Amino acid sequence: MILSPNAHREVLPKCNLAIVLFVLSLLAPHISMAQSRNSTYMDYINRYALECIRQMQRHGIPASITMAQGLLESSAGQSTLASVHHNHFGIKCHTAWQGKRTYRNDDRPNECFRSYENDLDSFNDHSNFLQQQRYKNLYNLNITDYRSWARGLQRAGYATDKGYANKLIALIELYELYELDKERYPKWLHGTPMRNNSTPKDESKGSGIKHEGYISYGLLYVIAEQGDTFTSIANEMDLSPQKVAKYNEAPIDFPLHKGDIVYLQEKNRTATAEYPDHVVKVGDSMHSIAQRYGMKVKNLYQINGLDIEEYVPTEGDVLMLR
Repeated sequence: MILSPNAHREVLPKCNLAIVLFVLSLLAPHISMAQSRNSTYMDYINRYALECIRQMQRHGIPASITMAQGLLESSAGQSTLASVHHNHFGIKCHTAWQGKRTYRNDDRPNECFRSYENDLDSFNDHSNFLQQQRYKNLYNLNITDYRSWARGLQRAGYATDKGYANKLIALIELYELYELDKERYPKWLHGTPMRNNSTPKDESKGSGIKHEGYISYGLLYVIAEQGDTFTSIANEMDLSPQKVAKYNEAPIDFPLHKGDIVYLQEKNRTATAEYPDHVVKVGDSMHSIAQRYGMKVKNLYQINGLDIEEYVPTEGDVLMLR
């Protein structure tokens, strides 16, 4: 039997076709957005996401704003100002600058721009630069109010471009950078090894980043290597050892083994939707189960109505995770 070119249209019932069209209409904006993302920008976000979150924790500047400014000012690290002079935020010398300099045409010919030894210096100086009096009112805003932060930067004169705020907002929304303000990573980054190239390596001390960061359950974590401790990992990531131990609900001298998950932020209250329950296996503890699914131990007990002092996981037990 030979079908006409349009014969296939009769195979799909009209009601099903309507459903398909409805689903496609919902997905279309997301598909379009994903297609419009620039791989160079995505790689930049992957590389500097952790540093933007660190700066937010220290200085109260939304990580989304730091990231969007870095993307915009440095063309995602492709400008010579960023690639050669490590200046990711287009900060000019001004009268107080005593460091290295580079000159290029901007609003006026041959303007002076700051030149840094490494990327980390640029991120630190950006946070310090925004401590000036003209930006003080921004710190009264909610940390997740990136739109007001963007408009406030423009009003305070960070850039002369009258479309500066809108450009920052567009980048934040296109690349889901607002997730960084919640100390989470954009969904499109999930499952991707996190790169952190902003921290300079000190070869004389053998320091620098040796662990790759990963994301699962919306949480950033690293995999412990032989000889790791909470303190060594915390120092590498420039975090407080006490905080890292707390995030992982263990004493600071808890012995780590190769392959252990070490979270770098506070765990969730429940597991994610795809993991509703867990069947206890030999060797499981309530702590190891909670670590596996990125949830807090106390919530694991509470969800299952278990006594924290009395219950011991037994092989075959089914524990609810949500």
